[in-house]
Amino acid sequence: MSLARERVAIYTGSFDPITLGHVNVIERASRLTDRLIVGIGHNAIKKLMFEPEERIELVRQAVAHLDNVDVQIFTGLAVDFVRKCNAKVMIRGIRPLTDIAAEFTMMLANRELNDEVETVFLMADQSLAHVSSSLIKEIAPLADDDKMARFVPLHVIKALRQKMGR
Repeated sequence: MSLARERVAIYTGSFDPITLGHVNVIERASRLTDRLIVGIGHNAIKKLMFEPEERIELVRQAVAHLDNVDVQIFTGLAVDFVRKCNAKVMIRGIRPLTDIAAEFTMMLANRELNDEVETVFLMADQSLAHVSSSLIKEIAPLADDDKMARFVPLHVIKALRQKMGR
């Protein structure tokens, strides 16, 4: 397919750290498009555990099995990153109830900033729909590796343990 006709979608987030819920959304989104770019952004409101370079490596390892997925770091507005990547679709992962209002508000703001960008909402599979990076940071000090493996890729467990000094 020529680059001019390539369907590119962008999935942005802080991915601090990437979870199995994120991976599920990435896998499903990658089937909907020719090329999916996972954009790792900086959220000034969130207290981040991993540096951008660490997050990009964790995400790259988690999606290495997907040939049409690329991982990039960006700063600024996600909708500007979408434009920079010559994409027209922004993928947003949502959890039931907790994310819908905020994501809907963000979608409307993005439409005001760039009305050519369409937002597609995907919810992780039922068994992962409740998982968030915040939850992972909360339970990581208390849960053993077998329990953590229900929520994050194995290489992320190792990185979490190193960050926590365990």
